[in-house]
Amino acid sequence: MTNRYSLAVLPGDGIGPEVVGCALEVLDAAEARYSFTTARTEITAGAQHYLATGELFAEVEDTLRGHDAILFGSMGDPAVKPGILERGFILEMRQRFQQAANVRPVRLYPGVPTPIADLTPERCEMVIVRENTEGAYVGQGSTVHAGTPNAVAMQESLNTRAGIERVVDFAFRLALGRRKKLTLCHKTNILVAAGQLWQEVVADLATKYPEVETDYVHVDAMCFHLPLSPERFDVIVTDNLFGDIITDLGAVIQGGLGVATSANLNLDGTAPSMFEAIHGSAPDIAGKGWANPSGAILSLALLLGHLGEGPAARAIEAATVQVLGELPALAGAEMGLSTAEVGARIAAIVREGAANEALVPESLLGQLAELAPSRV
Repeated sequence: MTNRYSLAVLPGDGIGPEVVGCALEVLDAAEARYSFTTARTEITAGAQHYLATGELFAEVEDTLRGHDAILFGSMGDPAVKPGILERGFILEMRQRFQQAANVRPVRLYPGVPTPIADLTPERCEMVIVRENTEGAYVGQGSTVHAGTPNAVAMQESLNTRAGIERVVDFAFRLALGRRKKLTLCHKTNILVAAGQLWQEVVADLATKYPEVETDYVHVDAMCFHLPLSPERFDVIVTDNLFGDIITDLGAVIQGGLGVATSANLNLDGTAPSMFEAIHGSAPDIAGKGWANPSGAILSLALLLGHLGEGPAARAIEAATVQVLGELPALAGAEMGLSTAEVGARIAAIVREGAANEALVPESLLGQLAELAPSRV
């Protein structure tokens, strides 16, 4: 029997529609090659829609909730004040849909240039698991005497045992199927209360997973070790703010924002998970055909892995890696191919069954369906 899934597609702003269009072309190729189909609902949201209507997440929540997964392009434009879309849509969706774990693979693919001297793909293959609904991103704070010399701003960081525990447990289970090493990243010598709670949860759950080795690295030290000795890390688990920062550092190590991808996972099947490239809307290059669609296409691979379509997901990842290795540059006019041409080449490899899967050892794709349950 052919598996059928319902996907919500949010192209968004800037380069979002371009890269998502490439991902959907690759999805068409995967459906033609493998035994599954998707029903897709394109949802208009983002900066231009907000400017025209004032609508944010609340207006599309019910529509999104009815789907198996969400493929997200990008959101943002200089015409919209910073914070409105980030808090009113993206963070709101993560919290209402309890997308508790932001999962970012950091893998240097063969043939992809990196600014780290002498770094090889064998030395860079890890996953960063970021708590996605709490911490400093709960949006709680206030300003007193705003606009005066006596202005005082307070910003709260919220950490709950339940919120930490579900993400740390997921990270342990992820490590169990990989190299069996879990690293907690925090700042326990300064953020004593929050840091102690994170350490307690890791220590308590470590007894449940005795096969997994654990260690700890301060976030500032992580910024040193991550680029110089990435082979030290397998699964890194961290809080929302620190995760936001070190995952972008990880993207630089693996070749830039254009090849980086992420999954925002609901861990109990009560709402859809969301999959997105992490490069943002890049309005300065929108419409020029300069954007690398690889991040969006690799997000599609994560999405299909999450749904249990492992062979298709693996073929998409391998095809993307093949094309990345052929590009003289990873972004801009120097890329050698336009955004659409990169997408078409990847789609052709998938459709023809010509992906060299030896380029992508077994990793995260095969674990997602087991670790994050399907919709209930």
